[in-house]
Amino acid sequence: MSTGTKEIQSSVEGGFGKRSLGQRLIAANTFWIALVLIALIIVFTVIAPEQFATLFTFQTLLIETSVLLVLSVGMTFVIITSGIDLSVGSVLIFAGMVCGKTMEALSPGGNAGSAGWGVITIGLVAAVVSGTVWGLINGFLIAVAKIPPLIVTLGTMGAALGAAYLLNNGSDVRSVPTVLNKTLGYGTSLGGVPNLVIVAVVITLIGAWLLHTTKFGRYTYAVGSNAEAARRSGIGVTAHLLKVYTLTGFLAGIAGFMSLAYYASTTITAHTTDNLNAIAATVMGGTSLFGGVGSVLGTVIGVFIPAVLKKGFNITQVQDFWQMIAVGAVLIAAVWFDQRRRRQRNSR
Repeated sequence: MSTGTKEIQSSVEGGFGKRSLGQRLIAANTFWIALVLIALIIVFTVIAPEQFATLFTFQTLLIETSVLLVLSVGMTFVIITSGIDLSVGSVLIFAGMVCGKTMEALSPGGNAGSAGWGVITIGLVAAVVSGTVWGLINGFLIAVAKIPPLIVTLGTMGAALGAAYLLNNGSDVRSVPTVLNKTLGYGTSLGGVPNLVIVAVVITLIGAWLLHTTKFGRYTYAVGSNAEAARRSGIGVTAHLLKVYTLTGFLAGIAGFMSLAYYASTTITAHTTDNLNAIAATVMGGTSLFGGVGSVLGTVIGVFIPAVLKKGFNITQVQDFWQMIAVGAVLIAAVWFDQRRRRQRNSR
């Protein structure tokens, strides 16, 4: 068996193989990052039980992480293939802007505040299509034109953001259907669960199913482990990378629609660092920057660590600057553990 084929087999077994789920988690960063998250929750609960350990706090925490979680699910697939996507934040903004402008164009007098679900549905389709197109562009340039992902997505990050500004002359769209804001943005179901969170959970579960139980997921691990070996084993690496980046753009489009529903505005400035936050969350959750290793569960944990830190520091009146330091330390530790694990595996 060739070295490349062994790497693919090892990678696939790392995501699906003979070991139990518990053994795989303990062997990966995910287990230790989960302990960090649990420890943070316990610490803030002990320090401020009446403020932190409340239903309102956890509802707010879940809502605030919903959009980032959807972005990070797509980022998980990209980074497992040993790629990167710096454009997701800008694509989110562009998709939200296209959605808002579409709903305004379909509303009398350009005011979408009283628009119904027909207009909202068309706006959703516009957001998803626009995000998917940017993902397709990224995928084509990376997979077909063979331009490095860092360069491509750095370019499309600026291009998508600039296009969003051009659509509304540099201003936010603030005319959003009231029913959308009240239903998806702030509405609840199932006894108080925010609808925005339900959407994020459904997308995350679908992403986990896709990555961990389907051929698409197995190919994602294989390409990230060794693209050339994957190609020689019959996997269409070019087509698969095209699909992965298209999927990421699709999810960024959904995230843009969710953000518009929640904020009732495109809030451009609020999303300028979403790309870095999604990458940080994915890596903190145990997905390897070197490719071939990662899980959606780990990404979920990685998304919540900065969110819990921010919420806890705000409640305990600790300066936000300490949050940046803490998140940076956890991120560096996660990469260090990943490198250490890879060195140990390669030395066997």
